[in-house]
Amino acid sequence: MSRSLADARRWMREGTELLVQTTARLDEAAYEEPSRLPAWSRKHVVAHVAANADALANLVHWAATGTPTPMYASPEERAVGIEEGGRQPGGRLTEWLRLSCDALEKAMDALDEDRWAARVLTAQARAVPATEIPWLRSREVWVHAVDLGTGVRFGALPADFLTALCDDIVARRGGAPGQGITLEPTDAPGRWLLPSASGEPGETITVTGSLAEITAYLAGRDHGATTAGGAAAPALPAWL
Repeated sequence: MSRSLADARRWMREGTELLVQTTARLDEAAYEEPSRLPAWSRKHVVAHVAANADALANLVHWAATGTPTPMYASPEERAVGIEEGGRQPGGRLTEWLRLSCDALEKAMDALDEDRWAARVLTAQARAVPATEIPWLRSREVWVHAVDLGTGVRFGALPADFLTALCDDIVARRGGAPGQGITLEPTDAPGRWLLPSASGEPGETITVTGSLAEITAYLAGRDHGATTAGGAAAPALPAWL
């Protein structure tokens, strides 16, 4: 599907609201519990998402002023920030997340049409127009709301967002180990092909499930997708 700037900003606002409301309900003990991401507590997840808002605000500043402003000074700085955030009190993390989200939204509101077209560099050194920034943020808030492990599942995410996310992951993944994979949701239109990482042509394995299950599978998260014959879907590495 094609996604617009308006779509991405809507998804960003809705996902942010869910994430902020979810973290506001966490007490210190709940914050200390493991997330659904290996080796990360819920504190690590929230610290990461709050820092991501600050980093994307750097890209908005870049677009607004023309002054190159990288998301992070270095990958090492990013990793250290997450670890330090994981040791902060839960209440401080909740406030950091809220303030960083509000600041990012306000900065985006100030961009005009010309500034939205300005080119910036992502943390992966991809040159993209500023219109990509809300999409990058949408992925973070929705997927990590699931990763917190508080009960939010991919099935609770908007169907149009899930479809756009499948498009995005398939376009950016390096390919499937072994055979290529054809992905067919059982409850929504759409069909995706994840080619073999080897680049060799040939028959593909068909993986089916609900749109939410297909999305979770592509994102390398827990899922219920299976092959067309009912076997376990081939493992994919984590994403995002």
